[in-house]
Amino acid sequence: MSRANKLMVGLLAGWCVARLVSAAAAEGEINIGARRELFVDQLLIDRLEGARLELHAPQPREIVLKFDQPWEGLYCGYETVLKDGDLFRFYYRGMPAARHTLDVEVTCVAESRDGVNWTRPKLGLFEVQGTKDNNVVLARHRGCHNFAPFIDANPDAPADQRYKALGGTGAPGLIAFASPDGIHWRELQPEPVITKGAFDSQNNAFWSESEKQYVCYFRVFRDSVRWIARTTSQDFIHWTEPVDLELDGKPRQHLYTNQIDPYVRAPHLYLGLPTRFLPGRRVVTDEEAFRIGTPKEWNYANDCTDILLASARGGVDFKRTFLEAYVRPGFDLENWTSRANYAARGIVQTGERELSLYVKHHSGYPSNHVRRYSLRPDGFVSVSGPYGGGQMITKPFVFSGNRLNINYSTSAAGGLRVELQTADGKPIEGFSLADCPEIIGDRIEHTVNWKSGADVSKLAGQTVRLRFELQDADLYSLQFCEGS
Repeated sequence: MSRANKLMVGLLAGWCVARLVSAAAAEGEINIGARRELFVDQLLIDRLEGARLELHAPQPREIVLKFDQPWEGLYCGYETVLKDGDLFRFYYRGMPAARHTLDVEVTCVAESRDGVNWTRPKLGLFEVQGTKDNNVVLARHRGCHNFAPFIDANPDAPADQRYKALGGTGAPGLIAFASPDGIHWRELQPEPVITKGAFDSQNNAFWSESEKQYVCYFRVFRDSVRWIARTTSQDFIHWTEPVDLELDGKPRQHLYTNQIDPYVRAPHLYLGLPTRFLPGRRVVTDEEAFRIGTPKEWNYANDCTDILLASARGGVDFKRTFLEAYVRPGFDLENWTSRANYAARGIVQTGERELSLYVKHHSGYPSNHVRRYSLRPDGFVSVSGPYGGGQMITKPFVFSGNRLNINYSTSAAGGLRVELQTADGKPIEGFSLADCPEIIGDRIEHTVNWKSGADVSKLAGQTVRLRFELQDADLYSLQFCEGS
């Protein structure tokens, strides 16, 4: 066959696959395409037999930032971590006194090349506490209370609006900001752009690659409980009527922050690290509160917090697959008083085998700080099989690509196998469990092979299922993709 004919055949095959995938999607089937899928929700799971979903808490690492500068202080908060090329930026509110006034609250930034070692750039933009030798990027503006920036991934965003942010509380609403460099900020207009909400928390916006629009998740109160609403926009100025996120059959709980953001390795999937706030749930005794110097403002001794893992895929979708805490307060008594455990918005990759997230601890104390936590890529939740064995069978779906990659871990005695099935659950010839050599080890990305090889391109665009057999093994994510 000539090179031209081979090219034509390849183009025709690609067109046929695209038509099949499009048709399947039109009929309401799950179309995962070549996206990486995690198990933070149960979108793909039809049934678990002997296996279970397991939540994997991140591991506490070093303290990366102490809020010990005069313009920072005891009540720093509402943090955001961003990665811009090879530079990490950490934005946060400086607040040395317990009052929300223009002369107290400022917006600060720290920078890092590795996500571990952070420095404060000396910007000289605003005089605060008698000096311009500081890292303040915004001052004497009501947006400083909860300034929440992001890097705009919209391909049509102007160069001088490469960074955007929202900030403001209560009436009249959220102000839109823009910056070419993340340092020099300006209002896009004096009037607020989102007005229907409480906003007295961190209100997080971003450009959604999957939805092709701006999305904002923000604070509302429902039945006197802190909750989350969502609105969307095409231009970051005009926003749709807000909608509340669904409860998904779970109890309404105070979610003080939401920290919802596209996951770096699968941006169609939004991950949140909301702080669960428990007003009136007291742990420290009077003697302990006196000994550790618990602040008397804002019922600090009478409340406590922890951090959940949540996910969303757009619209009103909101999943708390686990109501168990993702980050617990731990041993420190200073983490058992009000507003002590708040995750920064943003989960970033700091190594080939490492994600990092950042949590503010000891709020209200001189030791107020941020600690880094780490976990394996995609390692939030696994499908876990015990030593006695278990299996997961997915719902029917369609995919694109010619390889199946998985992120997995087994014990030395454990292992897993993978089977491709028809939509009605019958093993596909050449791709059964018996055709799959046992997979053992611990790999972030592993291409599944059967006796005939790894190529699954002939099944692309068809409706299939996956069956995983797991023995003392964990499956963190899967992805069909192109490979050789």
